[in-house]
Amino acid sequence: MLTALKTYPSTVNVLLSASLVLTLARAITLPYLVIYLSDRFGLSVADIGLVIGSTLIIGSLLSLYGGFLVDNLSSYRLILVFSGLFTMGFAGTFLAREIWLFYGCLVLINLAYAVIDIAVKAGFGDLLPVAERSQAFSIKYTLTNIGYAAGPLMGAGLARLDSSLPFFMSGALGAAFFFSYLLWANRDLSVVKKDRDPLPFLAVGKLLSQDYRLVCFTLAGLLSAVVFGQFTAYLSQYLVVTTTPEFTYRIISAIVTTNALMVISLQYAIGRKISPRHLNLWLGAGLSMFVLGLAGFALSGTVMFWIISMAVFTLGEIIVIPAEYMLIDNIAPNHLRGMYYAAQNLSNLGAASGPVLCGFLLATQPPYSIFYLLALFTLAGGGFYLLGACLSDRFSRHRS
Repeated sequence: MLTALKTYPSTVNVLLSASLVLTLARAITLPYLVIYLSDRFGLSVADIGLVIGSTLIIGSLLSLYGGFLVDNLSSYRLILVFSGLFTMGFAGTFLAREIWLFYGCLVLINLAYAVIDIAVKAGFGDLLPVAERSQAFSIKYTLTNIGYAAGPLMGAGLARLDSSLPFFMSGALGAAFFFSYLLWANRDLSVVKKDRDPLPFLAVGKLLSQDYRLVCFTLAGLLSAVVFGQFTAYLSQYLVVTTTPEFTYRIISAIVTTNALMVISLQYAIGRKISPRHLNLWLGAGLSMFVLGLAGFALSGTVMFWIISMAVFTLGEIIVIPAEYMLIDNIAPNHLRGMYYAAQNLSNLGAASGPVLCGFLLATQPPYSIFYLLALFTLAGGGFYLLGACLSDRFSRHRS
């Protein structure tokens, strides 16, 4: 990976640094939001879930307009502005004494993070040839997972000193990136194509809705994200219902560590081998790993069995996420790349709904039934991927 980073233009490396630094800033606080909202504002568990889930959903929906901005404004200025908003959001959470202000800051953080993520992916499409993009997406995802692995450890240490310090540190990291980007980024970076007049936002939205390949891939990503987007949340819910709190803690700690170590060590090695030519086979393999992992979870009774099942599940995650990026990259027109990636970000709606659906099922059905539901979501996602791929092949033949 380090060798690949040395061969990239400095602009690409700056974009990759955004994935690491801003994810680290976000990960420092996310695991402790439940405790912080309970202690600081006295919210119930149900209200906490509503706050966290709804802010993620609102940020994802608003990021659709962010994708429109990526296609029509200077990427340099856009990333600079939204990294400033990201920093302001964390400053607000550190200072907020009212829940409505804290809520608004969480929406701002999620929105800014989503828009910067879209700009980074669109930047890869503008700066790198097609053959090198899969590798860049894999490096980006590896750096993102390094941030998610290291962030909670930093947050735990800071929270022992003061419950507000994780938010202060996240804001400081956001500010550090802001000033670093201001000094070292390429001010000419833009994915805007000057050879055509920009379309209004609603016209672009209508155009995207008519691309049935994108609709299929977006639905597939949303359904798949129900399975892997918040797996720790629904597995925690399942374990709390079926085992003791002590065993739940042991299992969650073990599988989170397994997931992080595997993604960090294998993502780049596997992800760089994913090529546009065999995307359907890769996706089939990844989704199969999800189903096998879910079956393992349903049958697991020991810590080792949970770790093995998590290892299989994680292989699916390592394959599917960069493959999803490649699917969108293959069909996105250069002048609408930001909007196409923004549509892909709607998969966050699936990630947010997973724990809600599983919680309802756990309250009304036998506990193991959640794995049947999740397997069905996986298969349905695979069906939409297959349909989108067939439409893409037909489109390619028509153009040729």
